[in-house]
Amino acid sequence: MEKHIKLFYLKSCPYCRQAFGFIDELKQQEAYRNLEMELIEEREQSEIANRYDYYYVPTFYVDEVKMHEGAVTREQVEAVFAKALSLE
Repeated sequence: MEKHIKLFYLKSCPYCRQAFGFIDELKQQEAYRNLEMELIEEREQSEIANRYDYYYVPTFYVDEVKMHEGAVTREQVEAVFAKALSLE
């Protein structure tokens, strides 16, 4: 059973747009194709965002543990996905 991924982002954030590009690329791979992610737009869903401890977007949480915050590389997004698939 995969772990829950939350992604906090802002529509206006260039790093978030880049992260979505990496997500789309990685989801082409069979291993990641069916991963589900809860997307939380910080301004539109501020009541949820305010409950979490982060300053920069994009921020990824896996099972309520912060995995990455701020500008992200493809490898870092893949590490988040791998953690979500791990059975640890």
